[in-house]
Amino acid sequence: MVCGRSHDPSRAGSVGSPSNVFSGRSLDIERSGLPIHGEDTLVEMTPPVFGASVRRVEDPRLIRGAGRYVDDVQPPGCLHAVFLRSHLAHATISRLNLDAAKKAPGVVTAWSATDFEDLQPLEIEAPVDDTPLPERRVLAVGRARYVGEAVAMLVAESRELANDALELIELEMDPLAVVMDMERALAEDAALLYPKFGTNLAFRKESKHGQVKRAFDRAALIVKERLINQRLIPSALEPRGALAWLDNGRLTIELSSQSAYGVREAIAASLDMDEADVRVIVEDVGGGFGSKGGCVGEEIAVAAAARRLGRPVKWIEERSENCAGTWHGRGQVQEVELAAQRDGTVLAVRSRVLADMGAHLEPYSAFVPTVVAELQTGCYRIPASQSTLLAVYTNATPTGPYRGAGRPEAAFLIERMMDRLAVELDLDPVEVRLRNFIRPSDFPYTNAAGSTYDSGDYQASLERLIELADYPGLRRAQTAARQEGRLQGIGISTYVEEAAGFAEDRATARLELDGTITVITGSTPHGQGHQTTWAQLAAEAFGVPFEQVRVLYGDTDQPAYAVGTFGSRSAAISGAAVHEGAVRLKRKVRALAAAAFEAATGDIVVTDGRVHVRGAPARFMTLKDIAEWAAGMGRTDELAVKASFDPPDTVFPFGAHLAYVEVDPETGSVKVLRYVAVDDC
Repeated sequence: MVCGRSHDPSRAGSVGSPSNVFSGRSLDIERSGLPIHGEDTLVEMTPPVFGASVRRVEDPRLIRGAGRYVDDVQPPGCLHAVFLRSHLAHATISRLNLDAAKKAPGVVTAWSATDFEDLQPLEIEAPVDDTPLPERRVLAVGRARYVGEAVAMLVAESRELANDALELIELEMDPLAVVMDMERALAEDAALLYPKFGTNLAFRKESKHGQVKRAFDRAALIVKERLINQRLIPSALEPRGALAWLDNGRLTIELSSQSAYGVREAIAASLDMDEADVRVIVEDVGGGFGSKGGCVGEEIAVAAAARRLGRPVKWIEERSENCAGTWHGRGQVQEVELAAQRDGTVLAVRSRVLADMGAHLEPYSAFVPTVVAELQTGCYRIPASQSTLLAVYTNATPTGPYRGAGRPEAAFLIERMMDRLAVELDLDPVEVRLRNFIRPSDFPYTNAAGSTYDSGDYQASLERLIELADYPGLRRAQTAARQEGRLQGIGISTYVEEAAGFAEDRATARLELDGTITVITGSTPHGQGHQTTWAQLAAEAFGVPFEQVRVLYGDTDQPAYAVGTFGSRSAAISGAAVHEGAVRLKRKVRALAAAAFEAATGDIVVTDGRVHVRGAPARFMTLKDIAEWAAGMGRTDELAVKASFDPPDTVFPFGAHLAYVEVDPETGSVKVLRYVAVDDC
């Protein structure tokens, strides 16, 4: 399905609350103890809620400032951790003396890398076999490789005392040659971040499909471009933070994260603990954008500190630390060639991508640049594709997943080249795209890089965009503006992205004794509105009013699981698990009701929060009645079900966007006059 939207705040709206549901008067008590209700007229059905515009249940408390973030949790006797960070981009640590800092008022202890030698290094993966991976330790060992790398940890009775004592740590560093430019980092005489590897090349990955050389040899036109995806800082509103404590021998850590279960796995592995002995709690999260998708050294250090000291330990990242120490995004240089015919038909695309990994690899970071090769043909029927990826170590903050995680870089690559092709051929950019789109009849379609697109109608999305935006009218307005000396531009981009990846997610659905439904999910939202959406899914699947569903998340002790909230996966995978859980719970309720009514399960109807035998809606039970009856019969275990969803493959959503802007030639300021988007939904 393709839907379009143009930015217009006046279109916002919401549906009314579901109809009130009442039980009616009690008419009888059957031998089984089953309460049967009846009424003279039927209650109006609850309108569908999934896909409807409802008020988000999260918003009132968040708007009131009643959210609960890591730093809002203040356990008695809590200690505070801070980190000393390198002020040099590349240097050996010649002297690190913690004695004076340890004697400072309120200081409990201070540690260097040698004090954490018992911890296992963080587990990092790479997309290429036999990639030499440097050990990722909690603190820098012997050498710092970027400004902001943690070299020491200090724990005190308060954050203020800890920061004061941090200045007493004696740190001497011998500067080393710095490499920041990726091309320079690959030179034979470049300074090496890891001398034992003999290179700054983290890994190289080649991808080639189709007759690339032949396509370029026979092309009437070859378009070349050097594209830069600059580094950026995710800078979530809430910086990273962690609070750890011991509870009857178990380690509990509360943190701001996109992956509670991933953190549990990483901490257990590093501290050599059973995962069952580690509990991770994630409550409200003030943004993530990919930067909180994995476990970082500071979080492990906080967990280790709480375990060693036997007291709660909290670390809250400063904004300056966040800018230097939390992984950055993007950081790619793309050299691209496009081979085409004079009629605009694209024959092949070829790219050489330099990916700045920073000083080391972070969780998932090595996989981000590989997406470019998979999606560099975009929405187009391009029969040949070749990509050379060079992932490079530099003396900069490590990079990692950030908003789209490689997919925007891939879309920028091919869309920029389509625009360049349109200019070279003096064609409208819309026409160039329409001539090269994959046709609806081609799906499922395997692109030149080997990725199989499940479905799509790219032409329909672009044509709908043109209609919504009044593209011909905008072109006329643009021409008129330029005649008056005003610089107006129209940008068009289509995209296809890969979504809903990684492993299965699991959920639990439970009917409570008060007749409400509780959904437990492994996904942890940071602005996505899971509490609302998951409640809609469950309400729709079960047949109850939206308000009767409560959503719980963010506790690894609860019966649920999720890889993480990232990669456009939560609605498709966690949402599917929630929906399946509600469907299974409804089956359980129908089976219980069948026993209570002494009827066949197939004759039981659940609708609008009521249960009755088909054809006799006037005699019904409420969900509360069902729950109480099950409890009285010793069948409460049938009031909860577990469900999971493991996607058979990734999916490939698509869309088309248009921006109409005006640029002030004197100041360079850009004013967005109109923005229209059509997305596959």
